[in-house]
Amino acid sequence: MKMGFIDTIKTQLRPTPQHVDAVEIIPEATQEKGVESEKNAADVDIELQKQAASPTVEAGVARVEAVQAVWGKHGRYFIIAGLAMMMIMYELDNSTVYIYQTYATSSFNEVSLLATLSTAGVIVFAVIKPPIAKLSNVIGRGETYVLTISCYILSYILCASAKTIHAYAAGYIIYCVGQSGTNIMNDIIISDITSARWRGLAIGASFFPFLIMPWISAFIVNSVVSPNGIGWQWGIGMMAILMPFCASIIITTLLYYQGKARKAGIVATQKMTIYEFCSQIDLGGSILFCAGFAMLLLPLTLASTTTSRWRTPYLDALIALGIVCLIALPFYERFVAKHPLVPIHYFKNLTIVTSCLLIATDSLGFSCTHTYLYAWVTVAHNYSIRNATFYIFTNGVTQCLFGIIAGLVMLKTRRFKWLLMAAVCIRLVGYGIMIRLRGANNSMGELFAVQLIQGIGSGIIQTAVLVSAQIMVPHAQLAQMTALVICCSFLGSSIGACIAGGIYTNTFIDRLVHYLGPDVSTDTVKAVYNSITGVLPEWGTVQRIAVDEAYTDVLRYMTYTALASSVPSFILVWFMPNLELPEKNNLVE
Repeated sequence: MKMGFIDTIKTQLRPTPQHVDAVEIIPEATQEKGVESEKNAADVDIELQKQAASPTVEAGVARVEAVQAVWGKHGRYFIIAGLAMMMIMYELDNSTVYIYQTYATSSFNEVSLLATLSTAGVIVFAVIKPPIAKLSNVIGRGETYVLTISCYILSYILCASAKTIHAYAAGYIIYCVGQSGTNIMNDIIISDITSARWRGLAIGASFFPFLIMPWISAFIVNSVVSPNGIGWQWGIGMMAILMPFCASIIITTLLYYQGKARKAGIVATQKMTIYEFCSQIDLGGSILFCAGFAMLLLPLTLASTTTSRWRTPYLDALIALGIVCLIALPFYERFVAKHPLVPIHYFKNLTIVTSCLLIATDSLGFSCTHTYLYAWVTVAHNYSIRNATFYIFTNGVTQCLFGIIAGLVMLKTRRFKWLLMAAVCIRLVGYGIMIRLRGANNSMGELFAVQLIQGIGSGIIQTAVLVSAQIMVPHAQLAQMTALVICCSFLGSSIGACIAGGIYTNTFIDRLVHYLGPDVSTDTVKAVYNSITGVLPEWGTVQRIAVDEAYTDVLRYMTYTALASSVPSFILVWFMPNLELPEKNNLVE
């Protein structure tokens, strides 16, 4: 008998309580026709994950479980203190180096390459997460932290000493490896030591420094890049001293308790051959995953942000190779990999799939509307360095605040589905308002209001979807799932930056000529196109107003794209199972 529309709505609104002990696992061979049809999507999701869960525990996972067994009364507090120090430094880095990048590209007269550089960085940031998470499962959490912080330090040195955009770009790619690895390790450690019910609050609270740091960093950036400041190079260089100092607490604590667990005989030292190591980190799968997405997304950006566009012959070849790698990946993971980087059964799970797609679409819209936002607000509204920094990070600060609030709601209600539905509604309304209120003539209050609204929606989405996916896998696969979801977020960001770069490259010059008039010189147009410092007409002049309007048109086109990308979120949330968050680490153990 078919359900009516009202019955369908009632079914969606009805909670789906999940008590793992009560979940019956029926072997596939004994399932009778019609049994599976009686189960809801949540039951099927959990059953598939329990059947697919591997009984083996990798060395890195065993070590972190051993750390929790021996850390006693004070060990947990040292871990939390180390995470707090790490997050403070991470947010200081995140809220300053991002701004320095605009001035770095401008100093090389290459602002038009900002989207290309951002997209390349976001691609690296995204695709490196699963391999880093897998590596932490094999060699240990503390050892992986050492690796990521080392990448940070090397990148600071390379970027600070760069004399050309190419040298800076090389350092920036290594920087993205370090930042991405540290970011995923922070989330993994938090997820290791919290239950599913508390995890949303813990992850949200871990970004508490972001509520404060952008306001402090605005003054730091202002003093560094001002005419009498030390310059963006020194701004980046001083991070090479601060980062290892702040990371020392979490690294030392993890390594100390790992050693203590080893002495107590809780975890044994494992020796493996190079072949076994490569097998455990799934080197083949990692190469296919990273190369596939990199060769697919980067050429799309280059084609959309360079004057030669698709006439460059190697772009087609790279895209073809990228597609081949991504097609080969699931077959390799299914039939070759003994320890797959991305287990295929993840994509049979409705909760995991909808979570990944939700975070990807949310990040796409954010990146599309923010890649050129700093340049726009500096040019179109003549914001000072400090105020522009305040403006850029208002969205992020609001995200963090409402991420904490979302965590509290999830802790109290043990639910996340209808919280997500509210968030995607807010996000869609925010983009609609953005089209009206993000113009050259809008007031400061209107501009900041849009950032606040967008931050509310994203803060809830980014927190809830991570937890919803994590509860569907056992602890041994927690790091991989965390990396996969966050990877999807940054893949969405890279696509958004790619779209933004294409819109900027293909429309800004035309809009400049339209507003400045056909008599404007080519040199003037190119100067405005490639730099935001030293080449703009005086504020208040007819020429400056024309430049402001051209910039605003370009930002509006980007907002239309973000609005369209947010619409599918309603469908994704509607079909997401309404699960109950347990007191344990996940729903399948």
